[in-house]
Amino acid sequence: MTNDLALDRQVCFALYAASRAMTSVYRPMLDELGLTYPQYLVLLVLWERDGRGVGELGDELALDSGTLSPLLKRLSALGLVERKRLSADERRVAIHLTDQGRALQAKASGIPHRIARCSGLPVSEIENLRETLVQLTNSLNSKTEFQNQGDDR
Repeated sequence: MTNDLALDRQVCFALYAASRAMTSVYRPMLDELGLTYPQYLVLLVLWERDGRGVGELGDELALDSGTLSPLLKRLSALGLVERKRLSADERRVAIHLTDQGRALQAKASGIPHRIARCSGLPVSEIENLRETLVQLTNSLNSKTEFQNQGDDR
């Protein structure tokens, strides 16, 4: 008989432990760039497409403004991004990379390959794992949204 409450049978704990292990592998690589992991995530999004609105960044990274605003202020203080009010709507702010922020992309370009090597997994397994995690996240988010709609009644 299996114990369904055993820690080693919990998906949530496996994800938690993997996340902590992954972050610890990233840490020294990001230290070389002078970045924290959340700052790196913001830059990844901006390297993909510069000039995003604060709300768009928050949606992309699944971060609320209370978490994102200090991150953006710190990146601005580091000289990596700048905040610009939109001329069409001065209430909205777009985040743009500075020259220094764009230059950091070249220094960070080897990180994904270094992480893949550290994982010890074939690239195909890493890609499959990422796809499975995206599916899991989407499924759990839709369940949460469904449950929250029921709470409003």
